[in-house]
Amino acid sequence: MHEFKIPAINGNEFRCRFSSGVPEIPVHYMRGGTSTGVVIWEPLVPDDEALRAELLRHIMGVPSSGHISGNRQLTGLGRGPATSNKVFLARIEKAPTGDRIISTLAQLASDHGEIDWSVNCGNMSSALSLWSIDTGMIAASAVGAFDIEIQNTNTGVLTVSRMSREENGKFSVAEIPGVLGAFPSVDLFLQSPVGNKTGTLLPTGAVVDVIAGHEVSCVDVAVPMVIASAASFGKTGHEPMAELESDTEFMARLRHVWVEAGLKMKLCRRDGKLMTRAEIERSETIPKVCIVGSPRDGGHVAVRYFTPQTGHASMAVSGGCCLAAACLLPGSTASRVAVGVKTLKTEYCDIQVSIENPAGKLDTIVTARSAADHIEIKAAAYRRSTQILMRGHVPLYQASSELIRALKELS
Repeated sequence: MHEFKIPAINGNEFRCRFSSGVPEIPVHYMRGGTSTGVVIWEPLVPDDEALRAELLRHIMGVPSSGHISGNRQLTGLGRGPATSNKVFLARIEKAPTGDRIISTLAQLASDHGEIDWSVNCGNMSSALSLWSIDTGMIAASAVGAFDIEIQNTNTGVLTVSRMSREENGKFSVAEIPGVLGAFPSVDLFLQSPVGNKTGTLLPTGAVVDVIAGHEVSCVDVAVPMVIASAASFGKTGHEPMAELESDTEFMARLRHVWVEAGLKMKLCRRDGKLMTRAEIERSETIPKVCIVGSPRDGGHVAVRYFTPQTGHASMAVSGGCCLAAACLLPGSTASRVAVGVKTLKTEYCDIQVSIENPAGKLDTIVTARSAADHIEIKAAAYRRSTQILMRGHVPLYQASSELIRALKELS
């Protein structure tokens, strides 16, 4: 049983309720960057992993078991692609620096009920500060910039989220590629982002590996990613994503490289055991994969990014941080095609890397330095915008008796 003080929004207690015998759980339906999903106050969710998974499947409208091809998620809040099937469980804890958000990401898929708990999401992470302020769990500055720490349990990554308010009390806004209009701006600074899944910058031990005839760099900064040369596939890195996805021969070759590279990276499941080939083949999260080419529109590098099962309409920010770091790595597939990236110094400095993608440019900053025969990365930052799409209660019409019992105990 959780011990917690129940917050209130506009005088209404933020807790599970029952209507006509149906449990209803409060959620924030939000956009963070170019992803959408749900944020739930973790003390409202059962500790039991099976009941927790059942709850999330009901909320997002995914199968409780098996595989349903083409599921449209009409019974939930999920919407098809991986970028719209995310749930954050969040709570607040005291830290030496003040109140800190503790976040756990559940990545769901539209066509099956398996939940991936292995990675974080840089886009949806940008929604967490606004959620904490809207719920009243963290008090933000009335005017000016303020920082909120976010500790992610999936990866151990500590992120510092920075927002600001204007004199009129409104949040400062930003426009980002892939999103229409200006919304509350969030700068996210990933602290010590190297090796959060594999323990090292280069999980295979090499800057470049040759897999199935294709040169790739396997890099772990914020997220493990396979970075392949677009030219080795006969591509430029500027193709429309629909064109790439419709090229079945290309997708098959890229998928083969992605899986083989994932095995070579020795990626692990949440329990610490090595992922099997079958687990990597159906993974919705790791490793990410992209093809890179030379820029054409004033950026430093061009990319087409996969999440990994489907093409991404823009560029995920965690993957962007990884690609930006790879651009600083001498000899990598990214640095070979990058243009105009500043050279690292022996002392830490901020290097800006602008990444051209289908939606425009993702601007990143990598704080790094050169050291002997390697590079050291202290932080990576990116700018996102966020918004609350809706706040309210989701009825769980098909909840099991065990889940209903657990929710009653928590309410």
